[in-house]
Amino acid sequence: MLNLCHRCGAETVQGTDATAFCPQCGAPQLQLPEQFLAEPEPAGSTTGALPPPNPHQVEWRTAILCAALVGGIAALLAVIGTRVAPASLVSTIWVLTAPVTALTLYQSRRPLAWMDARVGARIGVLVGLALVTCVSVAMAIAGLVARFGLHAMGQFDAELTAQLQGQLERAATAATPLPPELIRTFLSPEFRVGMMLAGIGLMATVVLVLSTIGGAVGGMVRMRRHPVL
Repeated sequence: MLNLCHRCGAETVQGTDATAFCPQCGAPQLQLPEQFLAEPEPAGSTTGALPPPNPHQVEWRTAILCAALVGGIAALLAVIGTRVAPASLVSTIWVLTAPVTALTLYQSRRPLAWMDARVGARIGVLVGLALVTCVSVAMAIAGLVARFGLHAMGQFDAELTAQLQGQLERAATAATPLPPELIRTFLSPEFRVGMMLAGIGLMATVVLVLSTIGGAVGGMVRMRRHPVL
């Protein structure tokens, strides 16, 4: 096999003792065995072994399944809590502990996955979104069934109207009387729906913030400084 001298660039022939030195300049030539001259493996080739877990990467499929499970249970407890008073307390406790529960399920299904405060916060955000979505949809469906199917929302509407009237009366005595048009606006169904939606939005924001903080704290407590191989 032809080779070039590293000093003068002249052609040499490897494989014989006579060509251990360059025939032109006499520089010694380095000869390698045949196995070292084989072509390198392509960049995309692998040994067949699974790569180690990527640090700081969330297994999103598992995280979504855990968050959906936690959110579904929260929705069920919230619906039951509208009929059974003790279930309301259980529902509140479940929502507050949902990030830690989801992290426990996540690590039980993915024991090799990386865990730290950052990963915990990401999963906490996902759990918060699942809680808000599942509970809101479940309560909306339960409200529609109660209003149009069971016709059982009359007492709720009466209590809400009485609360609004009481607040309007206190506002009228503390300052100038309110115009009748404004009072009718406050007592209209549209205003009550808007007020309920605003309350739901505020509660959703609080749940999302608490879930993110809970996930970050839970991830920091469960932090694995090095991935398990």
